[in-house]
Amino acid sequence: MARTFQQAAYLSTEELVQGVIETLIQESPILDRMPFIEVQGNSYRYNQEATLPGVAWRAVNGSYTESTGTVNPVTENIAILGGDADTDTFVQQVMSDVNDQRAVDTAAKVKACAAAFQSAFFLGDTEVDPNSIDGLKTRLTGGQVITGGTNGIPIIGNGGTDIHAFLDKLDAAIGQVRGIDTSNGAIYANRTVIAKLAAAARRISNELQFSEDIAKKRVPMWNGIPILDAGIGVNGLDILAFDETQGTATTSTSVYVVKYGAAPHDRGVTGLTNGFVQAKDLGEISSKPAYRTRVELFAGMAVFGGQAAARLKGVLNG
Repeated sequence: MARTFQQAAYLSTEELVQGVIETLIQESPILDRMPFIEVQGNSYRYNQEATLPGVAWRAVNGSYTESTGTVNPVTENIAILGGDADTDTFVQQVMSDVNDQRAVDTAAKVKACAAAFQSAFFLGDTEVDPNSIDGLKTRLTGGQVITGGTNGIPIIGNGGTDIHAFLDKLDAAIGQVRGIDTSNGAIYANRTVIAKLAAAARRISNELQFSEDIAKKRVPMWNGIPILDAGIGVNGLDILAFDETQGTATTSTSVYVVKYGAAPHDRGVTGLTNGFVQAKDLGEISSKPAYRTRVELFAGMAVFGGQAAARLKGVLNG
């Protein structure tokens, strides 16, 4: 049974865990909506459909030639993300008159976890960091990667035909994600792309509409799909920055279209977890005069089906 982080927060009886989950939900446009399947152990194994079995029309009293489809076994691992937040005993004593300093330090650690998970969701590569997870950039191939143009594609450009060309590419990416709608999907881009997309829509008298999405947040929409800021990484920079190369352009970015699913048969992107969030108050530690709180997220992700997500690459800041 899949649950969202919001549902996990409701079921938790630990105040610290509830607070950590609520912060994750507030900070992450992924963790606020992606369903998570709870698994036993440190991995999740499933069969991914490779080819369908053959079928045929037959005559009366005729027979069929037996054939069986093929599947590829896939194993997704649960990774460990987290850290320790230490608060000096002196700081806790003398600076907690306005805000509890341990709570402040813990919240900062949780925000960093949210940023790190978001970065891995899009850009993770286990060949670079074997302790992380493979993100969408690593996983998506073939028809699920739409090239904006040989040397990139501007969003506004000449203010007319270039806008339509970009929107055609965006629609093509959405079209590659089967079954996506307001209730299960999202378009992710950096904040500059979102602002330019709104400006482009105004120029063709097609302003972005705002509506309530799956996470009950009021967000801009394109063709009924919420448009969300992929966020800032731990390094303080846009996760989907203008740092990709497309032909001669060395400052392009990507836009991702994602459909979420609560089970393999939904053929979407689904989170995997063993225990959701672990948050522990370790008290005053012996190695130094400080109180320690440990926050960990045991999580992974699976992309069920070949059309659960798509990437539009080569998007220019223009």
